[in-house]
Amino acid sequence: MKYILWLLFIILIIPSSYAQSKKEYTITRALVAPKIDGVLNDAVWQKASIATDFIQFRPTLGKPDPETKRTEVKMAYDDTGIYISAYLYDNKDDIMRQFNQRDVFGQNDFFGVVFNPNNDAQNNTEFFVFPTGNQADANESPSMGEDFGWNSVWESAVNITSNGWVVELKIPYRCLRFTKQDAPIWGIQFHRHFRKTNEQSTWNPVDLTTGNSIGLYNGTLVGLKNIDPPTRLNLYPYASALVSDYDGVTETDFAAGLDVKYGITENITLDATLIPDFSQAGFDDVQLNLGPFEQQFSEQRQFFTEGVDLFNKGNLFYSRRIGRNPTGNIALADNENIEDYPEKIQLLNAIKVSGRTKKGLGIGFFNAITKKTEVSINKSETVINPQSNLEETIQSKRKAVIEPLSNYNILVLDQQFNKNSSATIINTNVTRNGDFRDANVTALILDMINKSNTYGVVAEAKMSQLNDVEVNKKGYSSYLGFGKTSGKYRFNLSHNYADKDYDINDLGILNTNNYSNFSVNGSYRIFEPTETLNSLYIGVWGNYNNLSTPYTYTGTNVGGEFNATNKSLHTFGANFNWNVGKQYDFFEPRNDFNSFYLTENYAQGSFWISSNYNSFFSIDANVGYAKRFESERSEFNNYWFGIGPRFKFNDKFLLVFNFEFDDYTNDRGYMTKIDDDIVFGQRDRVDIETTISGNYNFNSFNALTLSFRNYLGKVTYENQLYSLQNSGRLLKNPTYTKESIGYNPDINFNSWNLDLSYSWQFAPGSQLTALYRNSIFSFSNASQDDYFKSLGSLFDENMENIVSLKLVYFIDYNSIKNVLKKKSKSI
Repeated sequence: MKYILWLLFIILIIPSSYAQSKKEYTITRALVAPKIDGVLNDAVWQKASIATDFIQFRPTLGKPDPETKRTEVKMAYDDTGIYISAYLYDNKDDIMRQFNQRDVFGQNDFFGVVFNPNNDAQNNTEFFVFPTGNQADANESPSMGEDFGWNSVWESAVNITSNGWVVELKIPYRCLRFTKQDAPIWGIQFHRHFRKTNEQSTWNPVDLTTGNSIGLYNGTLVGLKNIDPPTRLNLYPYASALVSDYDGVTETDFAAGLDVKYGITENITLDATLIPDFSQAGFDDVQLNLGPFEQQFSEQRQFFTEGVDLFNKGNLFYSRRIGRNPTGNIALADNENIEDYPEKIQLLNAIKVSGRTKKGLGIGFFNAITKKTEVSINKSETVINPQSNLEETIQSKRKAVIEPLSNYNILVLDQQFNKNSSATIINTNVTRNGDFRDANVTALILDMINKSNTYGVVAEAKMSQLNDVEVNKKGYSSYLGFGKTSGKYRFNLSHNYADKDYDINDLGILNTNNYSNFSVNGSYRIFEPTETLNSLYIGVWGNYNNLSTPYTYTGTNVGGEFNATNKSLHTFGANFNWNVGKQYDFFEPRNDFNSFYLTENYAQGSFWISSNYNSFFSIDANVGYAKRFESERSEFNNYWFGIGPRFKFNDKFLLVFNFEFDDYTNDRGYMTKIDDDIVFGQRDRVDIETTISGNYNFNSFNALTLSFRNYLGKVTYENQLYSLQNSGRLLKNPTYTKESIGYNPDINFNSWNLDLSYSWQFAPGSQLTALYRNSIFSFSNASQDDYFKSLGSLFDENMENIVSLKLVYFIDYNSIKNVLKKKSKSI
């Protein structure tokens, strides 16, 4: 083992001779600020130097852009921000345009500018403009990728010409985090995408063969002098109104609040939401869940999606824990019931403090507080009236706390080094008032890549601690991975461990613990197009899995995948997976690892295609099949398919349908526990999901959006049920049938959600959104009903209708300050 560690040390630590000369751009100070209108007739553009000679990195690495598609970029600055102009030469008819909302790339050409004020190759701030005038922006780092949840307010304008298109931008200094320096040197990169041919090029060449640290290939920006970081104080006051109708009851709600962004220091920012309002957050894609693990949902609330890259280190933060359904358990007597069980807990306020110093130290602090929540418990007692000697029913009520006042905290310190590596310590903490459990998790993380960006190591050590009313326990987890991160051929070896007491589910999400798993994967990719393909990726993997306590073998699986894009920009791929031999599932029995369910030789494969989205009509489709090959049970089959036609009627109107069908025949799974017997059932299951999404963008500031989803899940059990044996096999038990267990296990789970919204960006950073929403839900035992009968039954249920209006206004403190200065000078 020590020889392996020494080999890793040599590969990662010894300096490499790898180096790349970087292009340099000298910026010009503007005596008169250019007008951001997409017309390059301002005096400063006549004097500014030109950044040109872009080099392609996809699909052909190192190919210069032709003269007819050249890009000419100029830059200038003043005391308020940085200005960029770009003339993007092209055949006018080849420019791809599709209006979208912010941060949606769609079928568009784009021009991007990337700033790195620390010039550390790791912390980029990206700004993109499309020919439609739409914008996108993101923070980017090698460990977290691009975070498009981050939004800033900046100016841009676009003009289509006879021989290309023109972009003009102003990036105010408040959009960037930097320290005061007399003559700073920043990282800079310009990025261009030709959607019609899917070609991408940059000003400073990018070498994709040496890993994924794009920041290593930034050029340098010089010439900035005496610029001062501004006071970064942005206010987002909002007001909202909501009217809901359900089962004949109409309710109204009015709210007002404030979101704040404040630069505590030149590099550290405070984000706060005061009196939060998430009334327009999207629906969750709820599905019927028969498995032992909870369903995970994506975050819909903007405050929890923006600027959370530091807090996601180590995968300890699942923001849906905050304001989720109550966690408390209330002991009820036989004659008691809860009157109105709350679906979620109210968030009182939340703050984020985050940033990174010039020396690469990232600092993050997160805090959120949720409200104490009580429920009313009704009690009904039958007593004998001593006077009349007759029975009387007495009703009474009591209140109980279902969720106490709770505090959620995250603290992160993340030190970057070597231009592509980092070391992190992160702590998450949940403190609940009163006799409710508290939780604490700490992790140490090392993400290290050698200087040539060719080999890397990831090491993690984590500890969880639960302080419950009755039981306190500590748990431990670790991860160690080593791999080659460059070249056509790459590999990764890893070991992942968690003991039986490791638990992060108070503020994170962990479906399983008690494992000790070994993994290996390898891949091959191309960086130069072939005669028929623009790109190709082939990957294989293998996993050898065990319980950690007791150390017991649980299963092995191997698999592979490939995907490719041809010259016509049609993408296609396939994958397969085979669980080799016997698999010991200790989770499905839900018996705290004291029992296992034995299966054998599960194999599945699938194929998918995605045609070129540039056309009026395009389509996504997939098909797959799975089967078990075991002597005890060979009748299991699972097949699925999906089809998703897309219609791009014009550059303003896009409509996308999607239909997914999944059929399980003779599936088996946990049903219930009777005394000491774990009861399984054999079942047929069908899942059908239909979605429609439509966007009509009147221009880059006005959009009408439709989002619709109908999900149907049906499960029909055989009458005869099974007992789980000590061997892990199932045995038919004549004692247990669907009639004998006391309830009907068949399921018809149907949901319908529709959102229709209109949004208007009436000023930079300011938006008005009107939303109509309706939803229906049904749950029954009518598993034999076909799709249309199930849909008819769904519409017999009560429908919830919601109309809401929300206004958010952006206020920049610097703009107010400048106006006041001008007024004072005029007096």
